[in-house]
Formats: sequence, C-alpha cells, structure tokens
Amino acid sequence: MKHLQRFLETLGAAGVLALGVLLFCVPVYLTAVKPAERELEAQRGAADRLKNRSPYQTVSITGNGAPAELFRFQSLFPPVEQLSDELEKLYSLGRKAKLDLQQGEYRLENRGPGLAAYRVTLPIRGAYPQIREFVGAILQEMPIASVDALRFERKRVAEAQLEAQVRLTIHFRAPAETDAP
Repeated sequence: MKHLQRFLETLGAAGVLALGVLLFCVPVYLTAVKPAERELEAQRGAADRLKNRSPYQTVSITGNGAPAELFRFQSLFPPVEQLSDELEKLYSLGRKAKLDLQQGEYRLENRGPGLAAYRVTLPIRGAYPQIREFVGAILQEMPIASVDALRFERKRVAEAQLEAQVRLTIHFRAPAETDAP
C-alpha cells in the first residue's frame, strides 16, 4: 500500500488525472471506437464491391430475341385456368400445418396481356409455429406465389392462439397469352 501511495505522490495531481483518463480511454476504445472502425471497413468493402460490379443493363422489348424471351418467361407460369388447382394446393398446405383457414377475400387482376395477379387475403387462426410453417411451405412449394403482407394479433398475452392475416399474390399467365405466338 505504501508503494502505491508513494507512486501517486510522485505522479502528482496532473499525473493521477492523466492516469485516470488513460484508464477511462481503454474501455471507450474497445466498446465504441473499435466497433466503429470495423463498421467503417465493412462499409468501404461494400462500396468497393459496388464500384467493381458490372453496371445494370436494361432489357429492351424491341430487341431481336426479346419477344421470344418474354414469352419463354411468361410460359413458366401456369395458365389462369389452373387457378383452382393452385387454391387447392394453398388450402392443403394450411391443412398440413393444422391451421384454421377462415373465409378469405379473392380478387383476380388481369391488366391486359402478360401475367395476371390473383390476390388472396386469408384470415388464419393458429399458433405462431403453425403459421410460420404455413407461410414457409407456400414460399417453398408455390414458386408462383408471393407473400405481400403478414399481420399477427393476439387477444390476450397468455393466449397461445394468434389471429393472423396473410395477403398473397399468385401469378398466372393471362388468358390472352395462352395462345402462344
């Protein structure tokens, strides 16, 4: 103890203050400065990757092979006549997840030639893992579907069952496109 007291007397008030500032700087450096440096390096790396990436090239419909490419892309989607099959697949995924799929809203949006969008809004009642399994199965087994929105509501904190609503879009080939050029 006497050695420490003699050491502090040797340093004086300014030395003790400098030592305290130095000891304070170590945790600040480790908790604030070092993570900020790592973040800066990550941002610089991302910026370098963006600079080195090839520029975005737009696809023109007026090119020689463009109509054929567009038709080939649209042919990947089932015709709108298979709508009932896709809805049955959707409901079977719900049954497989042991969910209570309630009466939903359905709307077909056909905006001319190309792809048609079938909008489905389904109220669901079930546990969170069941709903997560259902949405995951839709994305895995129905590549023509996209999840537009997902909303959860619990009536009481202790309740295990959730009231959820999932909004999906199922994409189909529009009726005008079924007669291929």
